[in-house]
Amino acid sequence: MAAIELEGLTKRFGDVVAVDGLDLTIREGEIFGFLGPNGAGKSTTIDVLLDFIRPTAGTATVLGHDAQEAGQLVRSRTGVLPDGYHVYDRLTGRQHVEFAIEMKGVSEDPDALLERVRIADAADRKAGGYSKGMRQRLVLAMALVGDPDLLVLDEPSTGLDPNGAREMREIIREENDRGTTVFFSSHVMEQVEAVCDRVAIINRGQLVAVDTIDGLRDSTELGETLYVYVTDLDEGVLEQVRSLDGIGSASIDDGRLRVSIDGVSKFAALHAIDQIASVQDFSVVESSLEDLFVRYTNDAQEVEA
Repeated sequence: MAAIELEGLTKRFGDVVAVDGLDLTIREGEIFGFLGPNGAGKSTTIDVLLDFIRPTAGTATVLGHDAQEAGQLVRSRTGVLPDGYHVYDRLTGRQHVEFAIEMKGVSEDPDALLERVRIADAADRKAGGYSKGMRQRLVLAMALVGDPDLLVLDEPSTGLDPNGAREMREIIREENDRGTTVFFSSHVMEQVEAVCDRVAIINRGQLVAVDTIDGLRDSTELGETLYVYVTDLDEGVLEQVRSLDGIGSASIDDGRLRVSIDGVSKFAALHAIDQIASVQDFSVVESSLEDLFVRYTNDAQEVEA
């Protein structure tokens, strides 16, 4: 069964189309990254999944239930770490989690939940003295109340230092290992690349790509970049390399050729370059998710233009 299934999901606010005909399936047990520029429709999609707003057209099915017909049931089985969360400075960490347990009407050990997010040693401290990362994990502990089947994380690493971001990644993986599906919206590409099984890229309300990160690399000429050291590198050599079949782009970068490959093997590209200027050395670098994100969102804007 799909954890989330969107069919033709559309949401308009007056003349503004926030989400436009979105079709997307997220499998049970996945860590799924949902990416897009500001205003792309990510938060609107999440609000529809949780039945905070109603779609203009299309359907959203969450954990086998229509999100609009069974919104309360969906929310009871979903844990949410919102982007704009709030904690109460005068309450302790334990009191926050106890409140969430009472609101969900379940019987759980607040200390065990705080342990899962690694702030059990601060259970009796007031949240006003927590760091940014500790506050983030406290809200995540509240989201874990009731052992949800689905975790919706909206920008869970924003504002965290490298140690805090690493701890958040580890916690997300641990919860996924427990069987929880994770729907992960973020601007922090490194975090998404480190934890997600698949990603979707949304731009101006429309889905422009869905795949594994390796799959996205394979579908563009940005999949791999060659850095090639050649003899006598100048603009004339660069223009000849650019004209070669199978070369997507070429530039001079810090005294070496920076070449993207499009439809040929690395060996073939290097052999062709060697016929123009003798190859002394080379290295291969895979494109980052940020490179792919920029490519897909820019391409979508060019098509619209």
